[in-house]
Amino acid sequence: MKEQHLRCPGLGAGLGFRRKHVEDLLEGCSEVDWLEILPENSIDRGGLLDRQVREAAERYPVAFHGISLNLGSTDPLDFDYLKRLKAYVHELGGLWISDHLCFTGVGDQYLGELLPLPYTEEAAAHVAGRVRMIQDFLELPFLVENVSCYFEYEVDGRMPEWEFVRLVLEEGDCGMLLDVNNIFVNAWNHGFSSREYLDGIPFDRVGQMHMAGHEMEGRLLLDTHGAPVIDAVWELYEDAVSRCSRPISILLERDFNIPDLEELLPELRKVGAVLDQTFPEGRFSKENFTKKNAVEKSV
Repeated sequence: MKEQHLRCPGLGAGLGFRRKHVEDLLEGCSEVDWLEILPENSIDRGGLLDRQVREAAERYPVAFHGISLNLGSTDPLDFDYLKRLKAYVHELGGLWISDHLCFTGVGDQYLGELLPLPYTEEAAAHVAGRVRMIQDFLELPFLVENVSCYFEYEVDGRMPEWEFVRLVLEEGDCGMLLDVNNIFVNAWNHGFSSREYLDGIPFDRVGQMHMAGHEMEGRLLLDTHGAPVIDAVWELYEDAVSRCSRPISILLERDFNIPDLEELLPELRKVGAVLDQTFPEGRFSKENFTKKNAVEKSV
């Protein structure tokens, strides 16, 4: 699937599908351009949640963001799950799928964490091979997300995180979900320059970004998705968007301490304002759209 990442349309400023906001979203919120759905929450579930997700997917453009593909593991890929995921995402009109550049378990044991990988050529080649198989199987653009991490491996041949990410993107021929807050958190915790990180990323492969808040615990920053975005992360976001050659999709994440939708909208407007300033011709890609919040069904 050569250059699948380039087929991710720019959707504007979106939110994750959260139960707390379901009623407001299904009534229609013109300030929410698109939704990101966590497939593990609703796939094969049925019932009220399934109906709500399907109704949301009819009203808004949607993309899917997973936590269980275990990209960095040495376990075999779970093609039974991939078959169910593929059918579900295509049925709901998902425009792309993303997951995390990490491992979440080994030996069929789920560890409950997004655990970082050693930043070596061998590890990059391993992940890239799995990513190619997943993207080809799913027949949709597949994006990998940089994760926050709180330790590093002391191994021979270790490279900076951004070089590792670039190798995975190029060898896996996939796109990137660039999490701006994760770059800021890792730069603070591990003592590197967040701008140097951006310098090392091939932005022609960035199809989506995440914006989120973090919290301080002792001397560490923790990527909690439970607080407002701070000014320094907004500045990094503006820098990142300025490096894009076309409008892309930005998601404001809030997974804990979730406020009412009305309280999140000022931050979402700020996300969109940066896109509008950077791309005065419009924050939306024309492909896959007939109008805002309506997905074009043409091929």
